[in-house]
Amino acid sequence: MKYTILWTLCFASTLTFSNNIQVANVTLTGQNNGALYTYIQFDLSWDNSWRLSSGPNNWDAAWVFVKFQITGGGSCAATTLWSHTTLSSTSSDHSVSNNNGVGVSIDAVSDTRGVFIYRQAAGSGSNLWQGVKLKWNYGTDGVGNGCSVTVKVFAIEMVYVPTGNFYCGDGSVGANGRLESASSGTPFQITSANSPSVLGGGSVGSMGNNSNAGMLYLDDFSTTGASQNLPATFPNGYTQFYCMKYEISQEQYYEFLNMLTGTQQANRTYATSVGWYHASASGFTTPQNRNGIKCQTAPVGAIQGIYGSDLNNNGVFNEVNGDGRYIAANFLSSSDLLAYLDWSGLRPMTELELEKACRGPLIPVTSEFAWGTASATAASAIANGGSDTEVTTTANANINYANALTGPVRSGIFATGSSTRVQAGASYFGVMELSGNVWEDIVGLGSVAGRAFTGLHGNGDIKASGDADVDHWPGINGNSSVSTANGTYGGVTGCTGYAGMGFAGGSFNHVYWTQVSDRQYRGYTGLLSRDLRNGGRGVRTAP
Repeated sequence: MKYTILWTLCFASTLTFSNNIQVANVTLTGQNNGALYTYIQFDLSWDNSWRLSSGPNNWDAAWVFVKFQITGGGSCAATTLWSHTTLSSTSSDHSVSNNNGVGVSIDAVSDTRGVFIYRQAAGSGSNLWQGVKLKWNYGTDGVGNGCSVTVKVFAIEMVYVPTGNFYCGDGSVGANGRLESASSGTPFQITSANSPSVLGGGSVGSMGNNSNAGMLYLDDFSTTGASQNLPATFPNGYTQFYCMKYEISQEQYYEFLNMLTGTQQANRTYATSVGWYHASASGFTTPQNRNGIKCQTAPVGAIQGIYGSDLNNNGVFNEVNGDGRYIAANFLSSSDLLAYLDWSGLRPMTELELEKACRGPLIPVTSEFAWGTASATAASAIANGGSDTEVTTTANANINYANALTGPVRSGIFATGSSTRVQAGASYFGVMELSGNVWEDIVGLGSVAGRAFTGLHGNGDIKASGDADVDHWPGINGNSSVSTANGTYGGVTGCTGYAGMGFAGGSFNHVYWTQVSDRQYRGYTGLLSRDLRNGGRGVRTAP
């Protein structure tokens, strides 16, 4: 067979968090000229992987997606644009040639935006899967047989949250709008994909919210007042989904920036001149609140710039020691987060999914944090600051909150090979830092715009402006309105800000807002600006 997508420059994008996920040895192989497909081959590995057959009965996984760029060849014109590959939606079209003794499952997704790769059987330890082959239908993406292409493979660690019942609210009656069974004042149990169908009003079977007590931004329903209907299309957390194991890291965000045009970059960061740092405004030449993302080459018009990490401000980028690559990204506006999620084929999570991801099926503990107890120990000091192995030196610390530190810390910093759930600050399912570090942007229940969210996933490509383009997402265009190309967002006209977008989980300078069920800011309208406390993560409905 003659391969005519030959001249390929393949780059392995390695996202190395606390579990050291790695992509290496990327190449193209097995091209079929007639059917217009080829295989993207690479090695995938990460440490401390698991699959459980009891208890949470879940596993961790890699969400893998691929970008491509046409660099010329034949009749193909070179382009500076990076686009999302169309991978086969048939799981059997993807394979692994050498699993090194650890069975592997690959789940394709119907929208072709990527695949989930995870352990096939119960066990724990390191994964090394060599010769992973993903079928790329390049003809669908407008790539001809004579084109030269560059491909980049991305992998994000995810945690599987299985289908099942769970509770919302923690029984703290009258505390910051916590959700409850409207007729009894106790936590509300969700038992189906259509539960609850009614919010507020005080009737049997409806979910209330402590009559908006303590909320800075009020819901349009309450325990004893107005009621609203919750559409069956709203992701209520009952059905299985994958959640990012960690908050978006600074490395992930600058790699995202490096795949955009200069125009898109200028809308996704204020760091648009050489030496400027990603922060709340332009012009900062020193890192702010532990964010080391820095402009190395400035974008000029549509010509893209280059970004990296330089937390120690020594002019050497992406160092293993000192540059903060794996620290959670802060200073993300709501539109920054949504653009990243759209680009990566994920979606924002809802506030109900967040409560499910935190406590699983367990009965709530009053005022509990993500690890299931009402007590927390703040990290007040760190060692190896900014390094890939940054650790806390505070005894028994399991959260970054109460402004004990000046910014976010390395994702997964509290987990060790022998730590318990409480010691690691982990959720029931093994998701990290759902309490503290940086705010989680979520889709809330308390407005028409929020309830209009249907769980559509990102399509892998964003608008020329750098904004997300998925209908029924809050703040879809990153503008002061929420209208979309397909009409007025969620049937609402005249909305401002990011109607439907709120915050949960608190951050490094919060205390009470870090509790699982705290809803003081869940009715907020998102952030037009970049806040030192704000970051986030994405989810995806499981195939």
